[in-house]
Amino acid sequence: MILKYPFVTEKATMMLEGENKLQFIVQKNATRQEIKRELEAAFEQDVVAIRTMMTMKGEKKAIVTFSDAKAAEEILSRLGIM
Repeated sequence: MILKYPFVTEKATMMLEGENKLQFIVQKNATRQEIKRELEAAFEQDVVAIRTMMTMKGEKKAIVTFSDAKAAEEILSRLGIM
């Protein structure tokens, strides 16, 4: 399992509402292609772009952009977060 958990903060919520982007904490050795494959398989939504970065705590964070305008909100509601 490459995806660990969704990263939900105030800033992440602003990105969700304004830019249709979600943030996930992923395994450190995960590539963008692996993250994309797992997201598309798990949530059945097309992924347009993925940006990755290391957090100050040493975790890898992926910022994911979806093609469907309401995909990010739908995924968070499926996970029971929104």
